[in-house]
Amino acid sequence: MKRFPYAHATHPQWRMAAALVLAQLRAQMALPEQAAAPSLGLLYITDHYASEAQAILDHISAELREVTDWAGTVGIGIATNNAEYFDEPALAVMLCDLSPDQYRVFSGVAPLPASGTGDGGFVAHTALLHADPQLHDLGELVAELAERTQTGYVFGGLTASRSANVQFALGSAGNLRGQGEASGVLSGGISGVAFGPEVELISRVTQGAQPVDREREVTAVEDNVVLALDGEPALDVLLRELEIDLDQPEAAMARLRRTLVGITPPSRSGLDLDLNHPSHARGQFGPEVLVRHIIGLDPGRRGIAIAERPSLGARLAFCERHAQAARADLVRICSEIREELAPEMSGIGDVFTAPDDATPAAPRQIAGAIYVSCSGRGGPHFGAPSAELQIVRRALGDVPLVGFFANGEIAHQQLYGYTGVLTVFVHDGVPAA
Repeated sequence: MKRFPYAHATHPQWRMAAALVLAQLRAQMALPEQAAAPSLGLLYITDHYASEAQAILDHISAELREVTDWAGTVGIGIATNNAEYFDEPALAVMLCDLSPDQYRVFSGVAPLPASGTGDGGFVAHTALLHADPQLHDLGELVAELAERTQTGYVFGGLTASRSANVQFALGSAGNLRGQGEASGVLSGGISGVAFGPEVELISRVTQGAQPVDREREVTAVEDNVVLALDGEPALDVLLRELEIDLDQPEAAMARLRRTLVGITPPSRSGLDLDLNHPSHARGQFGPEVLVRHIIGLDPGRRGIAIAERPSLGARLAFCERHAQAARADLVRICSEIREELAPEMSGIGDVFTAPDDATPAAPRQIAGAIYVSCSGRGGPHFGAPSAELQIVRRALGDVPLVGFFANGEIAHQQLYGYTGVLTVFVHDGVPAA
């Protein structure tokens, strides 16, 4: 595996942006340290180009004949190394130097087989997902897809678009019988790329909210209305801890709009809950916490309606989006990834590699990276244009990186909000002479 070529460009006309991207890719592919004939392409576009998605894929795939498989989607913004494109016409491409027998592009017309029943001997180890946010039972579908991988780990995000929610999924392995010739551009459903056990990934979740109160147990709940926390009416807890007075509605609503809830489901209570975990040591949420909106109050039952259906025994904490905490947590996950690449480091975070992998004689390196962040984050949240990706660049280094700003993020079989999911492809470094 060699370094992944990647490129990005913005232009009112998609053909001009594509020409710029293709020129960058060809220049990189001519370099000895870059992959010369990668077969998998990741394509992300902003929604300004959504109506031209098919034309863009047809043009780029025709120009890059060696790339036989494509995956990607649309976002309100797209991410690249050191830059963000928000609310402007732009596209980004990364060409992944992976063995064709170690990945499969999947979609509704080319489903991912159940774990252990892969076609041609392929066994899914992990998977990158792109999903339509309008899908019913989306959480269950993500979990079901995760069960089709050996590790149960999937990552990615929900498409974000003010027009068509398009996805790219064009695979050389073919489609279901009767589906005809696929165009590679889909609307609805879930698509992505499954990776085999020889594709080593390191993945991290960074949270964008900080708790403003301690965790409490959900002791009474009905559907999405939390009725009691630690045996006390949930609304009473909210009003007391946030110092909100409903007799002063304007001030109360201003505070409530800034307040979210962080939920730890009972089934995830053991994930990264070590008190020595860096995020907990700084009073920040770890990846086990799902951040959700407060969508209403129920004075009659003294309850709080939230955009989730928590179960009894879940843990809940009130929180707020916090740029400084988000910045520190983003630096943390980048630092952990860099530490994970050192030969002497092991057992930190989510590392997925072949069981018989030997410790390399030189530090491992990042061949490429995918970053999926919430569409409510990015430069505007971090204080300046492209600020979020500039933080990643400074902390992680100059690595090939593409991604998009999503309508929800996916990791650990869960749907997140206000988070960033950073995943890197790892290859062995060159041993010292």
